[in-house]
Amino acid sequence: MTNLTADSVAELFPGAVLLAKSGEKVSPRGMATREVRNVTMTLTQPRARLLYAPPARILNPAFAVAETVWHLSGSDAPWIYDYNGRLRQYADDGILRGAYGPRMRNWGGEVDQVHRVVEILKDDPDSRRALIQLYDPARDAAGHKDVPCTLGFRFHLRAGRLHMSTTMRGQDVWIGMPYDLFFFTTLHELVAGWLGADLGEYHHQVGSLHIYERDMDKADALTDVVASAVMPELVTPWEGFDKLLDRVEARDGTGHPGWDAMAETMRSYRLWKDGAREQAWRVADKIQGPLGAALIAWYGELARRSGTPFAPAAAGTR
Repeated sequence: MTNLTADSVAELFPGAVLLAKSGEKVSPRGMATREVRNVTMTLTQPRARLLYAPPARILNPAFAVAETVWHLSGSDAPWIYDYNGRLRQYADDGILRGAYGPRMRNWGGEVDQVHRVVEILKDDPDSRRALIQLYDPARDAAGHKDVPCTLGFRFHLRAGRLHMSTTMRGQDVWIGMPYDLFFFTTLHELVAGWLGADLGEYHHQVGSLHIYERDMDKADALTDVVASAVMPELVTPWEGFDKLLDRVEARDGTGHPGWDAMAETMRSYRLWKDGAREQAWRVADKIQGPLGAALIAWYGELARRSGTPFAPAAAGTR
């Protein structure tokens, strides 16, 4: 088993990419891939969760935020396509059947697994039973397009610190991992907050860490990456949490600085998608912390790809 450890996602990413590139050639579902099996990663600062690795890898932070809100709210609603239209190719009848949200928050129409984890650890802080299951053989053998890559999460409260472990059957290191780690570590931070615990280490265990051959040239251009900045705190009370998520989804203010930055990131991106690019850029320029800088970088990347450079008056005010 291979082990990688870093303080931030940006420091973890190059090592994981380099490892995957060195892997064995396989072709699941006919897709040429490099694969390394049984990899464990440790992130010592889970709030340093946002990857910024220009020019080779620039994330859409609005999708990272939107997907996180979508999962946490228990949703499989199609509004997520407004932030990543490519997801439609994995949908059956317009629905992503492997969506994590309903499995986390309403398993079998009965169990809110997130709330149950908090209950278990409040009742027995040393418990080994605090887990969230995502993979469902009864559903995922049915042949739908979207089968969860993530098997589940485990939480251990030790010496006042909450540690989280994610187990994945497979992980696309280049496309999926940066977005997954953003969501997983947000969940980790929230559960720690609901328990009144300090944030411990985040562990990421992958059966097949892989990169598709189509992404190899882009990965070859990955150079030194600056460590991720620590994100603003997202801890919030359990009571009212779902209403807070509703407000973020609606791109409204919440009164919580960290979540307001998330809502503004989503609002700015929707303005951009609707063609109001000057306004979108101005909103992004006012977002404090790593999300604002990442969103401006993403708009620059979109302009570069379209061949229509965009330099609004708001640029350069940071």
